[in-house]
Amino acid sequence: MSITETERPAYLADTHTGLPIPSEPVFATHEETRRHRKQRLAAALRLFGKYGFGEGISGHISVRDPEHEDRFWVNPFGVSFNLVRVADLICVDSAGNVVEGRHRVNPSAFVIHSAIHELAPGATAAAHGHTAHSRALGALGLLLDPIDQESAAFYNRQVLYEEYEGPSVSAELGRDIAEKLGDNRAILLRHHGLITVGGSLDEAVHWFFTYDSCAQVQLLARAAGTPKSFTHEQAVAAGDGFGNEQLGWFSFQLLWDEIIREQPDFLEED
Repeated sequence: MSITETERPAYLADTHTGLPIPSEPVFATHEETRRHRKQRLAAALRLFGKYGFGEGISGHISVRDPEHEDRFWVNPFGVSFNLVRVADLICVDSAGNVVEGRHRVNPSAFVIHSAIHELAPGATAAAHGHTAHSRALGALGLLLDPIDQESAAFYNRQVLYEEYEGPSVSAELGRDIAEKLGDNRAILLRHHGLITVGGSLDEAVHWFFTYDSCAQVQLLARAAGTPKSFTHEQAVAAGDGFGNEQLGWFSFQLLWDEIIREQPDFLEED
């Protein structure tokens, strides 16, 4: 029986998980929402740099513009994750035009993210990177097994993308990736990397961090022996908690606190 079906003890908060998690902020105007999302996006990019998710020009994170449904904000082509500021972010429309910002868009970022934002209305944000652990797992043709609580967040919410025809620069390939993603939380691209999505920038990036760490755990466990997976019932129970959207959003706030103290210059808007 879940905690929602019983009288809650005093130490449990009135949330689905029982954790004292605040709600995501709501802003009065598009301008305020846009500024908030851009700040979170710049922070996420710096975090990607800090945790070694950069791989040359590869990797991008996007968030939907709150006012214009056919536009999204994304990191610019050729700017290091470690140096991106709010001022460097670009806004791209559905045709691939940079409508705000002074940098060019990465063609791969456009074809992948534009298709996801078009075909998945619930995906406010998407994160993509070529991390070592996700590439290794993809090379084996494996998805995450539910071998711990964190990996259960992706139980029945991940898909493996097998096709590969070179770098993702065609609109057709971007749409195919988005269609295969469907309503899943993560898509692992064989020979390529990882994409995660969420109802907020914060959530999407948290899932990326979690998926990559789970990939590392799975690779280590397989190298050492034969890991034991959860039963279906255990995986569903663990996923209900560790896969909770509100928990995913809140978990990013700890990373935000970390990066804004260490690298506050990412907030620069000029």
